[in-house]
Amino acid sequence: MDPPERFVPAEEPERPSQTGQFFPEEIYHVRLFGDSMKAVIPAAGLGTRFLPYTKAMPKEMIPIVDKPAIQFVVEEAVASGMREILIVTGRSKRAIEDHFDANLELDEYLAKSSRPGALDDLEALMKAARIMYVRQSSPRGLGDAVLRAADFVADEPFGLLLGDDITVNPPCAEVLRAVHEKLGRSVIAVQEVPHDQIGRYGMAVGKEVEPGVIRLDDLVEKPSREEARSNLATIGRYILTPEIFSSLRKTGEGRGGEIQLTDGIRSLMEKEAVYGVLYRGRRYDVGDKVGWLTANLELAMERDDLRPGLKEFLDRFRKRS
Repeated sequence: MDPPERFVPAEEPERPSQTGQFFPEEIYHVRLFGDSMKAVIPAAGLGTRFLPYTKAMPKEMIPIVDKPAIQFVVEEAVASGMREILIVTGRSKRAIEDHFDANLELDEYLAKSSRPGALDDLEALMKAARIMYVRQSSPRGLGDAVLRAADFVADEPFGLLLGDDITVNPPCAEVLRAVHEKLGRSVIAVQEVPHDQIGRYGMAVGKEVEPGVIRLDDLVEKPSREEARSNLATIGRYILTPEIFSSLRKTGEGRGGEIQLTDGIRSLMEKEAVYGVLYRGRRYDVGDKVGWLTANLELAMERDDLRPGLKEFLDRFRKRS
């Protein structure tokens, strides 16, 4: 399928001013997209980069200010018109299900406290989304986690949102969905990274066919700086066609006995065009300790209730340093 003569992003609706805020208004989705799309969120990883915290607690529940990282991801999916969500979990991940479930004892306590509305945003999110779960019994790679969603997805395109990335202004999944509806093919979010970060991510290689839209020729999983042929890193947001499932089954196990999503997408490229979309919004890699700290600091500074006290501390910290 040839790209259109010119890619024009969907018009941005007016948004609430607070960054990272959930947008529950029904009109927000309808103005951008006619139909709902399903979303898959893999959440079965071991989270070894955050040990010892993740020994007993899911890495997806790591707090960003006062909200777990996975809630930001679910909010992004819903804000992008993806109301049916499958979370692929594993052992020791029960806290994720508990977070998106009712807690009557807590509700009764809050109703009598000075903070009766403390869970209003989460309750609105739970009403807007239909969240289901499937378990990945052993960590056999991201490709295997995606295969667990085959029955849920059936024969429709779907969003794939990884929990290590948080995106705001605008939500990355929304940007991808607009491009997917123009092209009708799988699309992958990419972002320019500095040279010293090239070995940390999968890198995309291709030709720009329109401003910010790249027809991909190859994906290279964490190449060395000398091997890298571009500075476009893949980030954890995808819209994939259902043909990805047959490509993943054909690919089979790779390094470490795992099924790699990158290998499946490379196989998919042999059958149909796959596009990269340059994401220019803000993205936080909260699977990295510095990225997680940065997200906490920047998002806290955007809140009226936290900015004064945090700014005062930072001023004192600078003077000490």
